[in-house]
This record gives sequence, C-alpha cells and structure tokens, in this order.
Amino acid sequence: MGQKVAVIGGAGYIGSHISQYLRENGFEVVIFDNFSTGHRESVKDLTFFEGNLLNVVDLDRFFAEHKVEAVLHFAAFSLVGESVENPAKYYYNNVVGTFQLLEAMRRAGVGRLVFSSTAAVYGEPELVPISEDAVQKPTNPYGQTKLAVENMLRDFQKAYSLEYVSLRYFNACGAAYELGEWHEPESHLIPLVLMTALGQREKCFINGNDYPTKDGTCVRDYIHVLDLASAHLLALKHLLAGGGSRVYNLGSGEGYSIREVIETCKEVTGIDFPVEERERRAGDPATLIASSGKIHSELGWSVTKTLKDIVSDAWLWHQKLAERKK
Repeated sequence: MGQKVAVIGGAGYIGSHISQYLRENGFEVVIFDNFSTGHRESVKDLTFFEGNLLNVVDLDRFFAEHKVEAVLHFAAFSLVGESVENPAKYYYNNVVGTFQLLEAMRRAGVGRLVFSSTAAVYGEPELVPISEDAVQKPTNPYGQTKLAVENMLRDFQKAYSLEYVSLRYFNACGAAYELGEWHEPESHLIPLVLMTALGQREKCFINGNDYPTKDGTCVRDYIHVLDLASAHLLALKHLLAGGGSRVYNLGSGEGYSIREVIETCKEVTGIDFPVEERERRAGDPATLIASSGKIHSELGWSVTKTLKDIVSDAWLWHQKLAERKK
C-alpha cells in the first residue's frame, strides 16, 4: 500500500470523489465522517471511522488507530442561506470543529493538511478574474467561517509548524466513480436543473435577469469534481515532498451564465423543461470567475473538463439515482 492519508468528511460529495481518486493514485485512504450530510454508500469499500469532529475522544481514537501522514479536510456545512439563518451551527461545526481537528493532529504529530476552502471568502469581487491576493470580504457567515479557518491555519503554521494547502473552490460539479451530487435539500444549479429534466421538479428558476452580464443572468465558474481531485492530489504531493504552505484558487477560468448552463442541460438531456425567471436573490454577485494561474504555474495543474462534460457526467449519475429511488 502507498502512503496513508485521512479524508475528513469523506462520505460527502467532494470528499467521496477525492477519496476514490487518491486510492486510484496509490494512496491508502481512511475516511472520518459522522454521516450527518454524507452517505454511507459513498464510502464504498474504503476503510472508515464513524466519528464527530466536535468529539475529542473520537478524534484522538481515530489518530491513534490510523497512523496517517497527512489530512484532507472536507467536513463543513456549506449552504449559504442556512448559514445566514443559523450562523451558530456554521461557526460551531466549521470553525470549532476544525480547531478540534487541528489540536488532535498536533497531539498525534500529524503536520500536513489540505483544506477545502471556498471562493465565498472573497465576497463581491472588485476585479474579475479573482486572484488569490484579492480583498477578502465574505458576504455571508459560511464565507466568514472559511476565512476564519484560513486565518487559524496561518497562525498555526507560524506557531506550530503546521504545513497546509488551502484550496478555494469555485463551483464544484459533475460526477465520477458512480458517485454524484446528492444533497438534501439540493441547492446547486446543475443538479436542480437535471432534476427538472427528470420530472422530479416542476420547473427550474433563474434568479434575476438584469445583471450586468452577457445575457443578464449571473455568471459563474464551474469545475468538474475530477479536475478538483487532481488539484488535491498535487497539493498533497507538494506537502508530502516538504513544500511550504500555499493558498490556491480552483476554477476553470471560464465564466458561464445561468442561462448558458440551462441551455447546455437541455442540449445534453434532449429535454425541453420549464424555466421561470424571477427576482434577484439578495447577495448574489453578478460574476465570479477564478484566476487559477498560480496553481497552474506552481504545481502544474490544469482543467481538462468542459461544461458539457460536467453536465453529461452529472446527467448519467442523476438518471441512475432516479432508477435506484423507484
């Protein structure tokens, strides 16, 4: 077996894909999850430990039983709207939970971490595409919790020699390994649109059509979960080779409007489903596109999947999920 790594939150959408990808690339993977939002079947045949980030006993037992060389951390709540309604839940899990994880890692002598961060740390961007040194002014508690953790990582690195790579994702999507995006409730655009195509929803919505963009709808940067996985592998290898702490954006560098995503879904599925336009949602920036030049130049990462690839892979998975639910 290869080097052993822990995936915290490995039963969730992104964590489960990256766990499979790491195994495929020669790592021994052990998952830590409490299955509060992840799915047991997403772990497949990987080793897992059922535990809670907020339980010190669980964390210490996990690190005692599994001598790992690095940790990849995905165990966060990530619904923006919910974070506004219930910020305590987000600060407790995302910030206090990560603090408990870092302290358990210190006690166990594990000093390398790949952290799942977010473009939400930037808030409303002043310049697009967004670079890593852009002003960080989150517009919601979810983004604030991720920024708080990034600040904590920097302080731990200075004081305790923790080495970390923080990866700020834009919109992760797509499917692989017979896994896919399966949130309850679902809030992400591509799954919602594909669920409409399957007849599981009456219609899909465009929230605002008067933005200063090419067609009046919000523009976002979508990245396939396999491209995301390859970036995590490079970040992990960088840390294991003794590389220093880094912060990178992860996006395609391409911007697609909500309308373009819906049209791509119609093209891939061959289904013309109802779309309703309604008022803007509060706090939605017009355009969010990543500059991923830094990780490309420093680690050699590049995007391989198009929006059509993303939708096609997600469509195959959603059809299979619909069959299983019958």
